[in-house]
Amino acid sequence: MANFEDNLGGRLALLAPDALDSTQKKLYQQLQDTMVPWAEKSGFRADTYDDRLIGPFNAMLRSPRISQAILEVTATEGKETSLSKKVREVVILTVGAAWQAAYELYAHVAVGQSVGHEAATVQALAAGQKPADLTPEESVAYDFTQRLATWHQIDAELYEQAIVTFGEKGVVDMIYLAGQYMTISGLLNTFAVPAPPAA
Repeated sequence: MANFEDNLGGRLALLAPDALDSTQKKLYQQLQDTMVPWAEKSGFRADTYDDRLIGPFNAMLRSPRISQAILEVTATEGKETSLSKKVREVVILTVGAAWQAAYELYAHVAVGQSVGHEAATVQALAAGQKPADLTPEESVAYDFTQRLATWHQIDAELYEQAIVTFGEKGVVDMIYLAGQYMTISGLLNTFAVPAPPAA
């Protein structure tokens, strides 16, 4: 019998743990050990009450080996980035808003607040607006990411601002982070993955 969570896969059926092959099971366990606890700690859901993965994680099970490589990049970015947690969330929410990726915005509104942004700030970012209370660093990150995600070009003045603010490594780090979330947003939008209903 179907339950109310079955539609959380969008165009994809949610895969039950006992229906996975051995490669998928390895990825499933990795996601259960890493992403699901992080989601719970941050204030959003990454699985259903019967342990099926939702958000981009259900789609990732369809290509487990490449998805594992993507997760390695994600883990390395988190450890090696020169960007602060708050700047990272400005970048991620700006990409999510540009793509109008419902689950991404749902998840990172929660993460943004968990790293110290005000609720009004993350709501504005999720709505595609530049909040007035961003720090100078966060403001440059917003302008850079918004331009990259929508215009796909960075003009000379904004480039110089980004280099002065973040250095060459920081600019590369920002591009990598934005690109990761463009990929995630592409998965979410292609498969029409919704945000879970409010608790």
